Amino acid sequence: MKSTGQKKGRAERRDAAENRQRILDAAIKLFEQHGVEQVSMNQIAMEGSGTLYRRYKNKSELCLDLIKDNIVLLFEDIDVYLKQHQTAPPRQRLKGVLSLFMRFRDKKLQLLTGVEEGALAGSHFQFNLHEIVVQLLNEMKTDEHTEPNTVFKADMLLMALRSDSYVFQRDVRGYSSESFLEQICLTFFPER
Repeated sequence: MKSTGQKKGRAERRDAAENRQRILDAAIKLFEQHGVEQVSMNQIAMEGSGTLYRRYKNKSELCLDLIKDNIVLLFEDIDVYLKQHQTAPPRQRLKGVLSLFMRFRDKKLQLLTGVEEGALAGSHFQFNLHEIVVQLLNEMKTDEHTEPNTVFKADMLLMALRSDSYVFQRDVRGYSSESFLEQICLTFFPER
């Protein structure tokens, strides 16, 4: 009897994995055709699987699932960068981390926008990036009495890096990714 339950459990997991993949494939197809913002959860459910709402509460969760492997790779790249540059000044290391993030943002802009639009503001991804930024800002801190709290500063820095801000600066103000990053650095942690 126990072995039957295990077989049944495996089949259910396989079915769940197949449903998940159908949902993700449908979402990717629709996002590529129409853009993340223009595609509704109902369209994805009709194209992919009716179980969409059991797995994802909103499009933000779906977008996060679509890029989670890329996020893991981003943080691996950040870890490698920080280890390779551990003796560099914190300003330089923070700029390098932000540069890696900006490249990631450029490649995954639509999906990151979808993640940011949902209720995932405190997602593990954003929490990890925030933690790294706070640590590097703390290393730069010279006088606690005159400098803003590093947690607050990191919050504001990451808000400036959100998709809507980045797209506005790129499309309306005409900043390239590199010049946008340079302006962020000058604003949040200028050289002294």
